[in-house]
Amino acid sequence: MEPMTSQSSNPLTVTQLTHAIKLCLESTFPFIYLQGEISNFKLQSSGHLYFSLKDAQSQISAVMFKGEAAYLKILPKGGDHVIVKAEINVYPPKGNYQLIIRELSYVGIGQLLQQLEFLKIKLHQLGWFKTSRKKPLPKFPQRIGVVTSPTGAVIQDILNVLSRRFSGFHLILNPVKVQGEGAAQEIAQAIQQFNRYQLVDVMIVGRGGGSLEDLWPFNEEIVAEAIFHSQIPIISAVGHETDHCIADYVADVRAPTPSAAAEIVVAEKSQQLDLLSTIQKRMQQTIRQLIQQDRYRLEGIKRQPLWTRPPILLEGRMQQLDDIKSDLQTEIKQIILKKRHALNACRLQAAALKPDSQIFYFKQRLLGLERALQQHFDYYLSQQKQKVSVQLNRLERCVLPQQLIRQRLACIQELLKALDPKNVLKKGYSILFAEKDSSVVNSIQKLEKGQQAQLLMSDGKALITIDNLIPREY
Repeated sequence: MEPMTSQSSNPLTVTQLTHAIKLCLESTFPFIYLQGEISNFKLQSSGHLYFSLKDAQSQISAVMFKGEAAYLKILPKGGDHVIVKAEINVYPPKGNYQLIIRELSYVGIGQLLQQLEFLKIKLHQLGWFKTSRKKPLPKFPQRIGVVTSPTGAVIQDILNVLSRRFSGFHLILNPVKVQGEGAAQEIAQAIQQFNRYQLVDVMIVGRGGGSLEDLWPFNEEIVAEAIFHSQIPIISAVGHETDHCIADYVADVRAPTPSAAAEIVVAEKSQQLDLLSTIQKRMQQTIRQLIQQDRYRLEGIKRQPLWTRPPILLEGRMQQLDDIKSDLQTEIKQIILKKRHALNACRLQAAALKPDSQIFYFKQRLLGLERALQQHFDYYLSQQKQKVSVQLNRLERCVLPQQLIRQRLACIQELLKALDPKNVLKKGYSILFAEKDSSVVNSIQKLEKGQQAQLLMSDGKALITIDNLIPREY
């Protein structure tokens, strides 16, 4: 069994994984716009609304808390088609994700609202609402620009807050219409003028509360485009805290009211110090928590068998080494055995190819052929004797005279005597044998000068030496 790796010995907890998923989803989708049908609607005694938002293929859980639900004039019900502005949220106790509804409107409440939602979707797809493109506000601005009506209460509220909480500021008002025909063009032009001449460090664009029609210039695409392309940071302060418009989403910062926008612009130094102190405390608390978590992890690691019994780190490897060694030895033995068999086969083949072995083989074969020839000759002679006996029997049964038979037998005897080698030798012939193997020499090609040979005659043998070889001329 393989020892555990460092990764497998420190697995994630369910909480850590859930928090990681929560951080990923919620940072990727800060807010979204969805359209769907409400189902499984429940109104809790706490005032929170729980339901599902679905379409033909999918559904997602949603919750609208009491704070946002209080601004609904009509409570939704199952089957209602709605458009919502929501945030993705992961609920750790159940390990599922849901929508946190911030705004809810009903489909079909008017052409103006539909245009607003379509523009929101369009600008969101263009990336104009992305947090990553929003510009930070200057900490201590010296020149503050305001784009609003010169006769409304908005400019007075801003001046009151700035005068009370900040000294030495320089405010520049670019007066515009904030409702009615041509208002959107004036607002966009004022923003562009501030940017063209770099007149201010930060800009407040806003107006007081009103109906959807009153606030509509701040929902125009021309205003959103001017805010998006502005190089000067912009704070949107349109209407009351419950009012939302396109300018709020595109601006770098949204203030719930114009007074709050002024407070944001001139945040006091003490607030900055308080913020730094709060951040320091949070960092210290976070560091302490991280140290405590790492201490627990270290204690857990120290209790692992790997650290309580260090040899366990090598035991598995040593066992693997023994197995490999055994397998290697077995394979080497098999290779040596195969090579030994091949060597023996080569030895046998080499031995078979030696001249002595070849001579012995051919001698044995010659003896076998000689025995076979002798057997064949004996068999043939036996057959001929039988034939002669049969013929003699026939002759005996014939009516020929006995004298004729004797004459023919006498002829046969004379013929046999003439063929007898001994009688031939008596006539003056002789037979030459090789001295070494006693084989008959029937050609001078088998003789050499100085060679010893045996000469067989009718009354004995003679040992001779070859002095000269004279081949026959044809």
